[in-house]
Amino acid sequence: MRAARGLAKNETEAAIEAFAQLKSRGHEHSPPPLVSDGWGGYDEAMVEVWGKVPEYRGRGRPPTKKKPQAGWQYLQVVKQRARNGRVMGMKVKTVYGDEQEVLELLGASTSYVERTNLTSRHMNGRLVRKTLGYSKELEMLRASSIWEDAVYNLGRALKTLRVESSEEAASRRWIGRSPAMAAGLTDHIWEIEELLSTLPLPSTNS
Repeated sequence: MRAARGLAKNETEAAIEAFAQLKSRGHEHSPPPLVSDGWGGYDEAMVEVWGKVPEYRGRGRPPTKKKPQAGWQYLQVVKQRARNGRVMGMKVKTVYGDEQEVLELLGASTSYVERTNLTSRHMNGRLVRKTLGYSKELEMLRASSIWEDAVYNLGRALKTLRVESSEEAASRRWIGRSPAMAAGLTDHIWEIEELLSTLPLPSTNS
């Protein structure tokens, strides 16, 4: 399920925006386990949003810089490429947390992140590269992204989330579920009309 999205001029600023949303949506005290590629300053963004200034112990200058906290889990999967751009291998780097625990929890792969990025480009024409459909204004990009996430979470039945029907006389063997259904937030797949008339979409300026 898509829980947050950040839009900014660089990945660090976008990560800070996304992490601030996550903090307000259930991760108040610490970040969720995170895996990313080698781009962007996700570690700096985590410290900015969830880090804390160490307690002053009465000697020297009082600390002012935020520090990462115990219990964080963050893994980087850096692709190694040849001169022609072909991927030749991957290097895994544990930024926060115990290396073995983080690897077992997150896995040394970003394929599922890249898959959702591809899905996002298919659903939102404003994100497609090298076309004339890109957003000329940030406000419109935010609006289209908010709508895309709402449709994805509530209005799409994902094959990977389907469950087998428990009724013998059911006309279909599999029951489709949306991410919101799998998370227990709703009991049905929403139609577009229901989304437009019911869902309180946030302001594009927030």
